[in-house]
Amino acid sequence: MSKFAQDIILKPVVTEESMLGTAMKKYTFVVAKDANKIEIAKACEELFDVKVQKVNTVNVRGHLRRYGRFEGYTSAYKKAVVTLTEDSKTIEFFDGMF
Repeated sequence: MSKFAQDIILKPVVTEESMLGTAMKKYTFVVAKDANKIEIAKACEELFDVKVQKVNTVNVRGHLRRYGRFEGYTSAYKKAVVTLTEDSKTIEFFDGMF
């Protein structure tokens, strides 16, 4: 059973730190927990028509949050930082952000 690219790359991460990485062609995404680096690279190339140089992944644990007297954890997720090659074009979605 093969996965679709849309099932691997779930959404972009838009923070100050991730936006600074776009200058060096590093783009950050929330990805499926069971996706590996090869699948993430292929999904990026298919969705955005770019050339991927490398992929770094991080499993982010849920953070403890309180709401009044109740406390719980936010959802855990997997984050991928995708670095593009020098001759690759940029991802248009991030161009208008910064």
